[in-house]
Amino acid sequence: MRTGEPLPAVGEVLTALATGLWHWDTATELVTVDAEAARLLGLPAEARTLTQAQARARLHPVDWNEITGVVTLAVSEQTLAEVRIRVMDEHGRIIRVVRSRSKPTYDRRTRSFQLIGTLQEVTEPTPGTPAGRSAVTGDWRRSREAFLLDAGRALAEARSTQEVLRVAAGLSMPGFSPAELAVFGVQGDQLTVIGHHGPELSEEPPFTQMPLDTDYPAAEVVRTGRAVYLSTPEQYKSRYPVSWPLAAHYHRRSWAYLPLTAGGRTMGTWLAVFNYPVAFTPDERAVLATVARMLAQALSRAGAAETERALTDDLQRSMLPTLGPQIPGMRVAARYVPTGGGLQVGGDWYDMIPLPGGSSRTRSGDGRFALVIGDVQGHDVRAAGLMAQLRIALRAYASEGHRPDAVLSRASRFLHGMGGADSADLRFATCLYVEVDPATGILEIARAGHPDPAIRMADGTVLTRPTEGGLPLGIDPDADYPTTRILLEPDETMMLCTDGLIETGGHDLETGWRRIRTILEEHKGDLEELADALVQGVHGPSSHHTTGPLADRREDDIAVLLLCRPSEGSPDAVIVQPSVRRTVLSVAQTAPERVAAARQQLRELLHDWASPDQIDSAVLLLSEMLTNVLVHTDSDALLRAEVRGEKGDRRMRVEVTDPSDDLPHRRRPGELASSGRGLLLIELLAHAWGVDPQGEGKTIWFELYESDDSDIPVAP
Repeated sequence: MRTGEPLPAVGEVLTALATGLWHWDTATELVTVDAEAARLLGLPAEARTLTQAQARARLHPVDWNEITGVVTLAVSEQTLAEVRIRVMDEHGRIIRVVRSRSKPTYDRRTRSFQLIGTLQEVTEPTPGTPAGRSAVTGDWRRSREAFLLDAGRALAEARSTQEVLRVAAGLSMPGFSPAELAVFGVQGDQLTVIGHHGPELSEEPPFTQMPLDTDYPAAEVVRTGRAVYLSTPEQYKSRYPVSWPLAAHYHRRSWAYLPLTAGGRTMGTWLAVFNYPVAFTPDERAVLATVARMLAQALSRAGAAETERALTDDLQRSMLPTLGPQIPGMRVAARYVPTGGGLQVGGDWYDMIPLPGGSSRTRSGDGRFALVIGDVQGHDVRAAGLMAQLRIALRAYASEGHRPDAVLSRASRFLHGMGGADSADLRFATCLYVEVDPATGILEIARAGHPDPAIRMADGTVLTRPTEGGLPLGIDPDADYPTTRILLEPDETMMLCTDGLIETGGHDLETGWRRIRTILEEHKGDLEELADALVQGVHGPSSHHTTGPLADRREDDIAVLLLCRPSEGSPDAVIVQPSVRRTVLSVAQTAPERVAAARQQLRELLHDWASPDQIDSAVLLLSEMLTNVLVHTDSDALLRAEVRGEKGDRRMRVEVTDPSDDLPHRRRPGELASSGRGLLLIELLAHAWGVDPQGEGKTIWFELYESDDSDIPVAP
């Protein structure tokens, strides 16, 4: 071009550079292209106007979606929109790759975009060449899409703010790797660091807490809702001269500050810092902006869930008592874990109630007290409200001096009345009420549809203790709740729990109980440690003590009460030591099915007995003795079984007592007789046996010796 000649038209220059012009108006859905742009799109080289659908048909579907995302990002950041596009022919084959650069504008009135930009062909490496293989291996689209999918999945699964921050810290972005990541949150009018990943700082960073009007990029992002990209230290220094001296101390080269926006509100800033210069191309900005949006959504969800959990935990903890001073002669420990899943307020509770007596003894003295544990049906606010009212009612009935059966009967009528006339609104509750006499160790138990208590004996043996029971509270206002009396021996521990402890983790009552029984038998330590071990055995390590959350993924509330009667010299006892092992169980005339429970109790008592044949013999003889009482008298039977001595040289003694004065006598039944063989079997199978008349009634007993079974017949 000679000096003084007029400059060529812009269109001629662009054509000479193989660059086309195009204009896209989303309001009219029309795309106007010049001749060069038409040629690059695989059309005849002449200017024309296309519909949006016609233009879209010439582009790869994935790239069309990419254009919409890049345009939105460019409008929010007030930057150019740049994207690479694969052009396709009528048969769906890629004919070339072009780069589009445009300046988008947004009309808020019509809610439409207008873009004016250029198209220019991009030379791709020849397939099969080293450059081509490198391009395939490092395909930026594929790696970026895979990264965003993985990041989105990981952030969606994060349940707490700390989990979200850990996921964000572990992100490995394709093509560029930040040396440091930070998340800023807003507390009032202050900007504060809520998460940081990178080299440990020897001193507190200067950006930990600052006013929102500070001349600092993160604060500006919160104020404006727009990202800030600083590719070089010079850019940082020129735009933010006040805060630059603080940032210069860390010798970084590039910074990206992204808004964390959720629900139309900017809740903070995400910072990515680099040790090398980063140009922050549109592709890189798109990746960072997408991660920032996902991070903001994850933080918003986690914050809402944590608020709900805190409300649930505070609500239920406020309804639970503290155990207060320990009782002389007894030790008590409790744990309560609320359920997870937002406002899933449950109805589990426990309580410890001082009982009136003939002296001035109080909870902190030697007086009697009651332990209560229960579970109201449902996991909602109504269940929690009913639980609180039922707990107050039980305390009132117990404080009036009623016996355990009367306390539960009155509580059942109270809960039934709470349902009103609407049967659909009726709720029931399971409950276990234990009246404790610390001086004697006698426990009187009434049960309303609740799991039976378990006893851990002094030598570590664990037995479930079958107790008489009635319907859950609230179902039948006239239901009866018979009382079972047992003796808690020195160094024995009783466990009461709700079904959440047993059935959590997909277990049923049988398999869940085996898991809990193993923990009880194998634990060595004091009562508080045992309570922790029971809960941790179900959910893993705990960060709470008596109350508080454990894990976020919980299935049901858990309430656990432990009562220990320490012997002298073992004030904190949950101590395994050789001792007498015994069980006591009553079998009523009206409940012959408890004969099966008695047989099971004896088997559990003899779980480590050396000879299985002797166990079978003992169970057979017990069944004969109990059946004899139920058939030949009008009275109830009381079973007492005891194991004494060192393992391998122990003695088993089984007694059945009834109030009848009629003594058993040996009979000679014929071959076809269906009864009359009880004493014959005892005489054949037992090492020793006898009948002891009492003041009222009698006791028939037998003994078996663990070390001497060679000449004893076994049960057929």
